[in-house]
Amino acid sequence: MAEQAARDPARVFTTLAHLIDVAFLREASHRTRQSSAPGIDGVSAQEDAGHLDENLHDLHERLRSGRSQAPPVERVWLDKDDGGQRLIGKPPFEDKMVQRAVAMLLEAIDEQDCCDSS
Repeated sequence: MAEQAARDPARVFTTLAHLIDVAFLREASHRTRQSSAPGIDGVSAQEDAGHLDENLHDLHERLRSGRSQAPPVERVWLDKDDGGQRLIGKPPFEDKMVQRAVAMLLEAIDEQDCCDSS
């Protein structure tokens, strides 16, 4: 992807989903912060790692078949140092992996358009 984007800057990538396979999801899983809090499903990265291959194959099949839907995000208020609060979302770990995989693909394409001085 990165090489294609570098060779042909005018190229328009219309679909990327076919590039996300089990190996790519595994790399995305490794690049996703393992210490983050579990989402609304209560599954932590450590629990997901216990059956990683099985979970990745299941996730990949759901993504390919279109059965995967973005799950609800748990909303939590955090206290700030100034006494205020801020709202954060805690997506499930599986959703974080998919987000990371998509970000990895988009970064490979977009990095080619950046100048070295950027």
